[in-house]
Amino acid sequence: MKRHVQLVHVRPEKRDEYLRLHAAVWPQVEERLTASNITNYSIFIRDDLLIAYFEYRGGDFERDCELIAADPTTRQWWQLTDPCQIPVSGAEPGTLWADADELWHLD
Repeated sequence: MKRHVQLVHVRPEKRDEYLRLHAAVWPQVEERLTASNITNYSIFIRDDLLIAYFEYRGGDFERDCELIAADPTTRQWWQLTDPCQIPVSGAEPGTLWADADELWHLD
């Protein structure tokens, strides 16, 4: 299992919309994440910063991410959520969420 943390900003004018969307995440989006070996997924918010935490339990993270990105329902979900987000500094070009490096973990 590998832990992941990702960061992105929420657009202040889209904050309420983003919160509303995540109050009822589409079941098909959750099913695709689970089928791609993503577990224990949470998104936290502090001011305009979104912090995602999830655990990956599969054997090919890149392939599972490709399957998520190819899923038509997930793509529709992203059409709603992506306009609510602004990349943080250091995000890879063309991406919204930036990975954070794990510094310490108490097991």
